[in-house]
Amino acid sequence: MTMSTLDIHRLLDEAFAGIEITPEVQDLKEEMRGNLVARVADLSSAGVDPAAAARQAIAELGDVHALVSDMARASGPTPAWERNRVRPRPAYVVRTVLIALLGAGALAVAALLAVDVLTPGARPVLDYVAALGVLAVAAAVIVGDALRQETTTNYPVGPARAAGYAVATGLGTGGLGSVAGYLPWRAAGWLIVGGVLAIVSIVVFTYLGATQTNRHKPWAVREMREHADNFSQDPAAAARFGIYTVVTWIVALTAFGVLGFTVGWAWSWLALVGGLAVMMLTLARMLFVPARTEGASPRR
Repeated sequence: MTMSTLDIHRLLDEAFAGIEITPEVQDLKEEMRGNLVARVADLSSAGVDPAAAARQAIAELGDVHALVSDMARASGPTPAWERNRVRPRPAYVVRTVLIALLGAGALAVAALLAVDVLTPGARPVLDYVAALGVLAVAAAVIVGDALRQETTTNYPVGPARAAGYAVATGLGTGGLGSVAGYLPWRAAGWLIVGGVLAIVSIVVFTYLGATQTNRHKPWAVREMREHADNFSQDPAAAARFGIYTVVTWIVALTAFGVLGFTVGWAWSWLALVGGLAVMMLTLARMLFVPARTEGASPRR
């Protein structure tokens, strides 16, 4: 190591004295070091004394404290989500992918059975039910397992509650598959079973959502308070929305069945579209309320 290089190290350490050495600052320091070495080499080749060349290069660098401050302002503080980030466990990712592939395969088999591709002219009902059962179980396991994992913003859900969400997911998936089963087999039993499963699923989801206690991490709670919606500020509003949702879908599914047996199944799906529209309008009305003026009573 030449004398000029030693001078660069010494002078650069003096310039950074009193500055907290973060990884970003260390990268900046090393970048400056490389630039200073190149500048000293240029000055030395022009006949400047190595020690003087080092001092001149440092002087040309300017105020290091100001450079570090500018860099900090440009980069900004590290986002809270990045500081508290939790990466998923590899084992969880692997099993989720495998179960998802199993569910996708079951869905494909059910669809091919419904359109009479796997067994032309036969349409085996039991095979369709079996495939639908595998799909429902796969969806339930994925949801339940996901809720048992710690995430960046949330602590894991308790085993019993996670199992409840898993059951509701399985019932909902089975209900949708049962309703879809009406299309190839044209039996009203598919709609009845599907409707019952869907309603039970909605009721369970609503109960779980209405009774869910806070599982957000403290930093996430602080972030949400800065950007709070009406459901966060008023848990009773979230509970009311759940009740409204259950009533809306009970009416929509009832109308679906009535229209199917009277007007025709080709038009019965309009009842489901209407139910979805009402639910979304209710959500928008309850979640995004106008800002209240100071002293005004809260909306209920």
